[in-house]
Amino acid sequence: MSALYADSLTLVRAPFRVDKYGNTTSERDWANAIRTPYTRLSVQPDSSTEATGDRPYVVTGWRLITAKGVDIPALATDRIEFDGMTLELDGEVGRFRVGGRVHHVEARLKKVSG
Repeated sequence: MSALYADSLTLVRAPFRVDKYGNTTSERDWANAIRTPYTRLSVQPDSSTEATGDRPYVVTGWRLITAKGVDIPALATDRIEFDGMTLELDGEVGRFRVGGRVHHVEARLKKVSG
């Protein structure tokens, strides 16, 4: 295994909540999320922005890249647990294909503080 892809993470996928009438809502039930570990990937710092004013906050960006042949079935609505942080996916996940197969996966992640 390459040292470049020595990181691991946990993909967190939450089901939709069900209301008191048995209808599925658009709200996620993070307390009952399914956690699936993945290895052979790299998570690197990307960019950050901050805002001041009535509600100051910082958005820290991260970049996820998997090793060749590793496909993580992440969706834009999932979360990622990495290095003690819970990160949100920032947009859709990119799956790069060669010859009809997934070569590697890339995704932008973000953490909002404040």
